[in-house]
Amino acid sequence: MPENKIKLGLIQTEVSGNIDTNLDKTAKLIHEASGKGADIVCLQELFASRYFAQTKDNKFFDLAEEIPGKITNFLSKAAKDNNVTLVGGSLFEKSRDNKYYNTSLIFDKQGKIISKYRKIHIPNDPKYYEQFYFSPGDLGFVQTKADNLVISPLICYDQWYPEAARVNALKGTQIIFYPTAIGWFEKMR
Repeated sequence: MPENKIKLGLIQTEVSGNIDTNLDKTAKLIHEASGKGADIVCLQELFASRYFAQTKDNKFFDLAEEIPGKITNFLSKAAKDNNVTLVGGSLFEKSRDNKYYNTSLIFDKQGKIISKYRKIHIPNDPKYYEQFYFSPGDLGFVQTKADNLVISPLICYDQWYPEAARVNALKGTQIIFYPTAIGWFEKMR
């Protein structure tokens, strides 16, 4: 197999409660990674907003959007403007059949969606009430050809289930991206 040299840009940052501010910050970080030679840039899970699944509150369903939508359009433009393959971390997807998913999209350097993956393993623990918001993914594990490589997105909690990585590797994946929103929180009392 020929040697592939790919430079990766991995973006994990603090976000505010304002989506537009978060998108502006993310656009600058993607541009910075591209300027440093990144071929592929991966964003964090649910990058456009604060991690909302720490509580159960119906108001957060307002953050969900159909694809295409504001976040999808932002990601497409960022990939194209910076000439990078973009692993769009994940976004809160509202499907046309009114189900909600934690969805990762991959964009090619022209800004076209080349992959869509919905998080399969959904946690339900204190401060991680994701089963309240998300349905388990229904697209299976996804392998995508990008930059002469086969890459796969998995999302956060998927990392604790080895079959996800195993299936992707058996199907030719060379790099697996695990966008995650895990940070820390104050000790529970």
